[in-house]
Amino acid sequence: MRVFKKLLVGIVALAVLAVTGSGLWLWQGLKTLETPVVLDEPTLFSVEPGTAFGRVARELAAKGFVDDPLWLRIHGRLNPEQTLIKAGDYEFTSGMTPVDMINQMVEGKVKLWSVQFIEGWTFAEMRAALARTDRLTRQTTDWTDEEIMAALGAEGQHPEGWFFPDTYLFHGGETDLDILKRAYNIMTEVLEEEWQNREEGLPYDNAYEALIMASIVERETGVAGERQQVAGVFVRRLKKGMRLQTDPTVIYGMGDKYRGRIGRSDLRTWTPYNTYRIDGLPPTPIALPGRESIHAALHPDDGDALYFVARGDGSHKFSRTLAEHQKAVREFQLNRREDYRSFPAPDSETSSNGEQ
Repeated sequence: MRVFKKLLVGIVALAVLAVTGSGLWLWQGLKTLETPVVLDEPTLFSVEPGTAFGRVARELAAKGFVDDPLWLRIHGRLNPEQTLIKAGDYEFTSGMTPVDMINQMVEGKVKLWSVQFIEGWTFAEMRAALARTDRLTRQTTDWTDEEIMAALGAEGQHPEGWFFPDTYLFHGGETDLDILKRAYNIMTEVLEEEWQNREEGLPYDNAYEALIMASIVERETGVAGERQQVAGVFVRRLKKGMRLQTDPTVIYGMGDKYRGRIGRSDLRTWTPYNTYRIDGLPPTPIALPGRESIHAALHPDDGDALYFVARGDGSHKFSRTLAEHQKAVREFQLNRREDYRSFPAPDSETSSNGEQ
């Protein structure tokens, strides 16, 4: 009997040791998932739609983020909610633990990229920016402008000016059309909001004409304090039946013929956009206006200036009479300073001389 008891005690002791050893082994293995990973630089990790947790565990091990995928599989068995990872591109940085990485994928905190549309850009410049943006799926590369507008539900609408200039964040898998939809929807919302709060007595038949005016204001000045003054000049000219005579519209109408400067012959050449030759507004916007320019077009200042000319430092001289304006032209245009520039952004590809 004593021998049996000793044997039983021994068996129990061995079992306890085995269980304890297994428990220690398991504990130590799972603790490796809490060890920070050292990386020389941020690393992207992609999860395709429908990827199983076990495959993600193997790929993390293959890339050296964990020592053995077994521990991740056990972690998933013990924490089933941790296996509900979302597809996308994830950025892992030095100091993150494997558990941190799993949490990031469960929460869907994907890596975001960005593309920026600048105030004053044309639609062609927008499309070029989308075409050179990495990580963005190119769906519209071979589409015509008309096909893009049709896809946006704006069939027959000229695309110029209809996209809100801003920085747009996107995740891997989004398309250029997705970005265009967002920019188009924001612009329509902003324009409608501003139109509903417009001043009375403006010479616009509809919000689209205000958008056209806003695009001209955008191209004429980037100085925040001048936008309403510029809009005021153009609104007063429209009310008086005077032609707008604004160089940016001439440049837009020239298209690819524009080479950095416009001459007298360009001012005399008729195009639908040459406001030295046409009455009223051009048929479409000429650029992307920001919200400030849209607001200015709908809230112009109530001064009496009818002319303005670029000073050469990015700002403008406003004049009430033609005589005052001609004097300002002689001062700022005929004797241009060496560092003359008509627009405050020195990297702008197109700028007008601002002469009205």
